[in-house]
Amino acid sequence: MSEQQLYDVLIVGGGPAGMTAGLYAGRANLKVAMIERGMPGGQASTTHLIENFPGVESIDGPTLSMIMHKQAGDFGCEMITAEVEKIENLEGKIKKVITSRGEYLTKTIILTPGAEPKKLGTPGEDELRGRGVSYCATCDGAFFRGKELVVIGGGDSAVEEGIYLTRHASKVTIIHRRDQLRAQKILQDRAFANEKVSFIWDTVVETIAGENKVEKVLLKNTKTGETSEYPCDGAFIYVGMKPNTDFLAGLPILDEAGYIPTNAKMQTKIPGVFAAGDVRDTVLRQVVTATGDGAIAAFYAGHYVELWTEDQE
Repeated sequence: MSEQQLYDVLIVGGGPAGMTAGLYAGRANLKVAMIERGMPGGQASTTHLIENFPGVESIDGPTLSMIMHKQAGDFGCEMITAEVEKIENLEGKIKKVITSRGEYLTKTIILTPGAEPKKLGTPGEDELRGRGVSYCATCDGAFFRGKELVVIGGGDSAVEEGIYLTRHASKVTIIHRRDQLRAQKILQDRAFANEKVSFIWDTVVETIAGENKVEKVLLKNTKTGETSEYPCDGAFIYVGMKPNTDFLAGLPILDEAGYIPTNAKMQTKIPGVFAAGDVRDTVLRQVVTATGDGAIAAFYAGHYVELWTEDQE
């Protein structure tokens, strides 16, 4: 690619938000490219089964991701496989995206790098992901109907998602490293009042174990050092989320947690820079919300390009 080639829209990240933005920008006849470092789909591509995407009764994450990827490409979105290293001149008329494959110039940028759950870092966590280890109750809870689950964490997400899991599971045990929860009191009260929820205090999970699926967790008491085993059918981990925004460090579009605040038009505080999907400061991170964000971002990016072009005339 010539360094002087100018895109209307560059999309950074190839998850559902990015692919939807590419689809909508391509259909609007904009010169658009999507930059993704790996396989398309983001977290969706690692989800075993998706049953809550409207119009699709059941589909595995990788298949849905490849369908979205093909649709975006069919409408003219160029696909670039590269690692985005940094963005320069973000507040300028022509913005520069520096990647492992070179530099790309664009009138607008849609940031869709996503976010990922923080991991425990324990043995068995990666090996059993999708086979009992999950980071999303809304995504996977229905697969554990009548099962016994553990939830690891003590903040708002852990408690709220633990309560949600009681809709499906026969029992939910929240394991927390301290002797009291960090969640809001209203959430704590709901959990304590739920007969399906129990607690293991002052305890960390040292190993998630099972032959081909989660069968138990190995525990250690943080005060006594005593170890034990706890049988379960699944382990839901909520020890925080991490937005994939390291390449944006130092730029004035991030909040203190590294997420990107936007308005309802997916605009950041910098004109011509949009964000969509899980990287946003948002309350729900699902495929369906990410695709909605991506469509809105592309629509308003198109409006920005029109104004950009008029300014040049």
